[in-house]
Amino acid sequence: MEGMEAAAIVTILALAQYMFFGIQVGGARQKAGIKAPATTGDAHFECVNRVHQNTLEQLVVFIPALWIYAYYVNPLWGAGMGVVYLIGRFIYSAAYVKDPSSRTLGFSLSFLPGAVMSVWALIVAVMHYV
Repeated sequence: MEGMEAAAIVTILALAQYMFFGIQVGGARQKAGIKAPATTGDAHFECVNRVHQNTLEQLVVFIPALWIYAYYVNPLWGAGMGVVYLIGRFIYSAAYVKDPSSRTLGFSLSFLPGAVMSVWALIVAVMHYV
């Protein structure tokens, strides 16, 4: 199917973003002197760690939703929503580290693409099945 490369590129970028956030966790851990397996003790580290964990939680929905949507609906539209997801994750990260209560915009921009693609792909898949 033409355009699936776009879904692949966005998927790899989402995984790279997750790895980048993981590297930030390691740096914050080292800077704060928090030894594994501890995950508390420094507010900055805890925020960076939470961004990383929440990104993993979002990836569990986003990646399958992207690929199912790309297959049943449109890979280029899926990739476009994936770009919104990626931007949302960066906004979420910056906002959460600055002030966790300001994370709403970034969270919404990264949650909504996965939710929209999931629902839309389910409807289209059911329509194909019936």
